[in-house]
Amino acid sequence: MPETRIDRRFAACREAGRPALVTFITAGDPDLETSEAILAALPEAGADVIELGMPFSDPMAEGIPIQRSTQRALAAGQTMNKTLSMVRRFREKDDETPIVLMGYYNPVYVRDPKKFVVEAKEAGVDGLIIVDIPPEADDELCIPALEAGLNFIRLATPTTDDKRLPTVLANTSGFVYYVSITGITGAAAPDAQKVAVAVNRIKGHTALPVAVGFGVKTGEQAREIGKNADGVVVGSVLVEAVRESLDEAGRATEKTVSAVTDCVRDIAAGARMAKTG
Repeated sequence: MPETRIDRRFAACREAGRPALVTFITAGDPDLETSEAILAALPEAGADVIELGMPFSDPMAEGIPIQRSTQRALAAGQTMNKTLSMVRRFREKDDETPIVLMGYYNPVYVRDPKKFVVEAKEAGVDGLIIVDIPPEADDELCIPALEAGLNFIRLATPTTDDKRLPTVLANTSGFVYYVSITGITGAAAPDAQKVAVAVNRIKGHTALPVAVGFGVKTGEQAREIGKNADGVVVGSVLVEAVRESLDEAGRATEKTVSAVTDCVRDIAAGARMAKTG
């Protein structure tokens, strides 16, 4: 497929001698207006790639922080149409920062996968991460996504062995998302030494960049993980920053956007030191 924004961004970070910082937020959390303001502010704060979570009522891979963020978004009325509109409005001012829609297959399936990938591409989406659809079902969504010009990013885990890995990587593009822990998002801190071994093993099977997530919460962790990875993914700590900034009624405050961007700046600073010390 043609070169994408994701390809160009990882190449630029590699040229700069640092890992890419991949940031996750949930679309519509805590409300549409505030979520759009956070999305718009992420690149300046240090985000190289943005994962925009598609709210779903049963986010089985997520820990409590992202579960809560999804509940807040759904309670505020977030829909797939609104999520795609967020991307369109973002693209009016930013045509360079890659956006990846991340979530589960059910909301895509009920919309119709082939229709969805066309809509996503037209909105300005660059890639998809759908955590609960296996490679054996590539014909349903992965292949249509690739044909539409969207990167399809797959997850590899500590239990993805060398026999399974080629199947996982077969139609993967953009980057490989390595899940640093066994379990749900944000449940434990990653072991940098074990992650380094796993990343090197994956790189023995693919030339794609490898980004590591599911437990990175601090600049120090980003620095350690980024020594061997091509990218560092942060999510739970950002949606927790949203939650902690809300007022007693659960509404956004004047501190909500800056709570997220300040956290991103701190982690980005750590990531920038990964290759240089």
